[in-house]
Amino acid sequence: MSSTAGQVIKCKAAVAWEPGKPLVIEEVEVAPPQKMEVRLKILFTSLCHTDVYFWEAKAQDSVFPRILGHEAAGVVESIGEGVTELVPGDHVLPVFTGECSECAHCKSEESNMCSLLRINTERGVMIHDGKTRFSINGKPIYHFVGTSTFSEYTVVHVGCVAKINPHAPLDKVCVLSCGISTGLGATLNVAKPTKGSSVAVFGLGALALAVEGARLAGASRIIGVDLNSDRFEEAKKFGVTEFVNPKDYNKPVQEVIAEMTDGGVDRSVECTGNINAMISAFECVHDGWGVAVLVGVPHKDAVFKTHPMNFLNERTLKGTFFGNYKPRSDLPSVVEMYMKKELELEKFITHEVPFAEINKAFELMLKGEGLRCIIRME
Repeated sequence: MSSTAGQVIKCKAAVAWEPGKPLVIEEVEVAPPQKMEVRLKILFTSLCHTDVYFWEAKAQDSVFPRILGHEAAGVVESIGEGVTELVPGDHVLPVFTGECSECAHCKSEESNMCSLLRINTERGVMIHDGKTRFSINGKPIYHFVGTSTFSEYTVVHVGCVAKINPHAPLDKVCVLSCGISTGLGATLNVAKPTKGSSVAVFGLGALALAVEGARLAGASRIIGVDLNSDRFEEAKKFGVTEFVNPKDYNKPVQEVIAEMTDGGVDRSVECTGNINAMISAFECVHDGWGVAVLVGVPHKDAVFKTHPMNFLNERTLKGTFFGNYKPRSDLPSVVEMYMKKELELEKFITHEVPFAEINKAFELMLKGEGLRCIIRME
């Protein structure tokens, strides 16, 4: 692979030319990595709701034309100036957020919100020089959250690349670079349920690896809350013991859960971003010790409203970003959890399509079918 080092690579990429229109497989030129950058050959990528959200341009800051994609796995093709921790051939996960190792957040044991490399959905260029590494006939194609994995080759800041076990199957561990780790870490690192405790998980989509975290922690009751009752049978495979559909009741779901659990659950994790679900997740935890963790991203105008007595009665509300995992330091150990068979990933991967059929992955997600669709680049 090193024969291409320092040269422009021509390859296929799925370009989003305008909001909501099918991606187009184009030949793009990918420039060599610059200072503190790495060029990766992407082997497997998958589709996350965040890609769809920005493709639909529901965010005001959507930039086009751009190459979406941020949940992926591949190998290092070449490295730029100053990169010492990676070499060509390393197996890696690119991540939408980073770890510069130098800022106050990176030096803190409590934070993973790197000042330099935390997610920036507005930036369509590289930090080093404010330019893109993608182009078609000399015209720039913009990046997405620093990863742009819907391309056979991409350029990423070294701080957003986690080196992993070369024996790990990339078609499985690629899903750890976003949603799965976010849900898992929200439970294990932030909610921290104890063995035998009760946990409510709001939203049983892919972020519901929060359920897997609760199972790994030894929770005895895992209550799944979702508006789609069809998800319950599937959720049982993940460890959900009981299911609540708020539409089946004529009172707030937090009251339903409080009645089921003699006053409330010990922990709750909210994975939808719906503001009402967030409020319910907080109000359904037990007074005195209950902890609610917010994972889903709300609408920009959403307002969280609850009575202050809920806090004074010793309920705790927390938020988390990427499950509190530091990408470079922590993701390799999450991959090892899979390699040791402590963590199951196969049950989250419900579909697979070749790169040429990437739009089918979008169709599946828009229909709400399945959890994760793997996109095979070769």
